[in-house]
Amino acid sequence: MGQTFAEQILGHASGRSDVQAGDMVVVNVDLVMMHDSLSPSIIETLHNELGAERVWDRDKVAVVIDHVAPAATVRQAEQQQQVRRWVAQQGISHLFDVGRGISHPVLIEEGLVQPGMLVIGSDSHSTGYGAAAAFGSGMGTTDIALALATGQTWFRVPETVRVNAVGNFQPGVSVKDFGLWAARTLRADGATYQSVEWHGVDFLSWRERMTLATLSIEVGAKAGIVAPTGLGAEHPVPEWLRVEADASYSRVVECDLSTLEPQVSVPHYVDNVVDLADVGRVAVDVVYLGTCTNGHYEDMAAAASILKGRRLAPNVRMIVVPASSESLHRAASDGTLATLLAAGATIGTPGCGACIGRHMGVLAPDEVCVFTGNRNFRGRMGSPGANIYLASPEVAAATAVTGYITHPRNVLDSTEQAVFA
Repeated sequence: MGQTFAEQILGHASGRSDVQAGDMVVVNVDLVMMHDSLSPSIIETLHNELGAERVWDRDKVAVVIDHVAPAATVRQAEQQQQVRRWVAQQGISHLFDVGRGISHPVLIEEGLVQPGMLVIGSDSHSTGYGAAAAFGSGMGTTDIALALATGQTWFRVPETVRVNAVGNFQPGVSVKDFGLWAARTLRADGATYQSVEWHGVDFLSWRERMTLATLSIEVGAKAGIVAPTGLGAEHPVPEWLRVEADASYSRVVECDLSTLEPQVSVPHYVDNVVDLADVGRVAVDVVYLGTCTNGHYEDMAAAASILKGRRLAPNVRMIVVPASSESLHRAASDGTLATLLAAGATIGTPGCGACIGRHMGVLAPDEVCVFTGNRNFRGRMGSPGANIYLASPEVAAATAVTGYITHPRNVLDSTEQAVFA
């Protein structure tokens, strides 16, 4: 019987070639990621509960200060100082400090994550490493500390849901709409402790693929792996990682991208998704473009293509927080950033921003936000009285222009729509 990507990667990591869903495996980890929010407790557990003095391999650990970066309180500043000192004491090779960006895109940009690797991180959106066809999964403090001490962890090999895409997007529709469509179709528990494989999106960049990989956790997935075809020479695919025709899937769903309309996740659950046309006229206070899901260069460029020559609607704030310094540099160099600023947007330090409601743009009671991130739970971005709508960068930009949730085609003229296509 053929194997899914999850079976192939976990089999390779365990030294077994016959791994199938349901098997229990002990695996060697290729990379452990830890961020500023959980690192203090991980360090405490590693040394004081497990009794380990050193990490197992200082070159296979990446520490990223991204969740509250820069620090917003004295307590956070003290904790980040502690983490920096620990990294130096351990001789860890990979520290990415304030301003470098969110761990998931940064580790791929740095070449630390490659196809076929097994990566675990102290963040639920570690499924994002599937953008580079790696098996990425989030774990809690104790599991991360144990992997730091031993270089190993364990998995029950997950079943796999296969999502097939055919065709290509209409103008004003993009990968975020595909990801929200999948959440709408599978629902929040549709892939619980399974791997989601995404096929038919070879034309997307790895950053665009990260939208799908990070949204995989929102349907309960243990991992979200995009088929590696078309990744490019900077991401060499091992010979053993391939699509096997006779692999077994627990469910297969198919989406015709050419018929897809903009999708919007309405408060307060990610899978509460409707066509934009069914949302009605919803006035907004804040448009927030950022996160590991849709804060990349491609997302800023898509927004800029709509905002060019236009201004934000009165009483609308637009906050842009690049996912990484590399995306920020690219946007600055080709005029994308200037376009966003000219429209009235404000730019934050690359990182997680207000995605977890701890700094840099938290919401007040009754405020309405269109957000390009991946979670709209009550209180996620600040006040539990705020309402968060998840949408694509294109819808976010069109909304910023009109002041209410808007289809991009209602902002662009016919000439611009042709260019946009």
